[in-house]
Amino acid sequence: MQYTIKNDFVFKLSSVYFNEDYKPSISTRTTTNFANLARGTSRQENLRNTIQMINNRFNTLAHWDNPENDRYSVELEIVSVDMDIDGSGKTFPSIEILKTYIIDHQTLKRVDGIVGNNFSSYIRDYDFNVLLSEHNKGKEQFSIPDDFGELHGKMFKHFVNSESYKKRFIKPPVICLSVAESKIYYRTGNCHPILGFEYKPTESSLTEQYFSKMGLKVRYFMPPHSTAPLAFYFFGDLLDGYTNLELISTISTMETFQKVYRPEIYNANSFAGSCYKPSLKNKDYSLTKIIYNREERSQLAIEQGKFAEEHFIKPYKSLLEEWSANFAH
Repeated sequence: MQYTIKNDFVFKLSSVYFNEDYKPSISTRTTTNFANLARGTSRQENLRNTIQMINNRFNTLAHWDNPENDRYSVELEIVSVDMDIDGSGKTFPSIEILKTYIIDHQTLKRVDGIVGNNFSSYIRDYDFNVLLSEHNKGKEQFSIPDDFGELHGKMFKHFVNSESYKKRFIKPPVICLSVAESKIYYRTGNCHPILGFEYKPTESSLTEQYFSKMGLKVRYFMPPHSTAPLAFYFFGDLLDGYTNLELISTISTMETFQKVYRPEIYNANSFAGSCYKPSLKNKDYSLTKIIYNREERSQLAIEQGKFAEEHFIKPYKSLLEEWSANFAH
């Protein structure tokens, strides 16, 4: 079947709150942190404990004028972005992001946090688990296709510059991920009061290169009382573009997810030193009381990549190539 672009891509946003009653939508990637936690017999306890961890971490970092360590709580909104590519009304689930809100129980105000945080994408699953795998099949030396991440990057930039994004969100997104296990990170002399000590890797990772195609820069910081640096991907100026409470909302949310998903690194019983190499083989760490199926996550990532190939990449191949070649941003 031939498809044609009609008035460019249309982004359709919907949302649901992440709370103890949260149930993932049909189109949500099952490997997404919040979706993984909301499954099985322990789902409500998982969700309740995760939210409590986020709130505790937030109050620890926002300690001023907060003597009882309970002034704030965080609300999380899962924003799903579906894309109508040909004007037919039929959509494909392009990305999912998290929007944080900060509840100040002293002033009774609810203020915006940061949008982005977690980043979920079927097309990224395709790039890393299908395209990259096929490109290197039978080869002795690993390599990356020349156009790796180009389409995904252009689509993301197109979304952030779209009216759909600007009507919903005031500031550009910040995405917070774990450090790469294959890299070494060195602590610098730069220390931010909220983000903590800055680290720099000796070389860029494949994830860094992929996110740079999305227009995002990256800096690595280890917040106070953290055990390892986090990777912050952003547009513009990370340090001056966001308030302390906005930054804390991202740290508390994403560090909690990482403690559950990668406890060997983010719930380790020792802190990263001036020269740090993260390892999932670390045996000296503590487990949270939250159940997370990490093995299933790896298996499902391949299935999700194939889903994107079957329902998006292959049927719209010529249209996507035409759109990408004429992308102006």
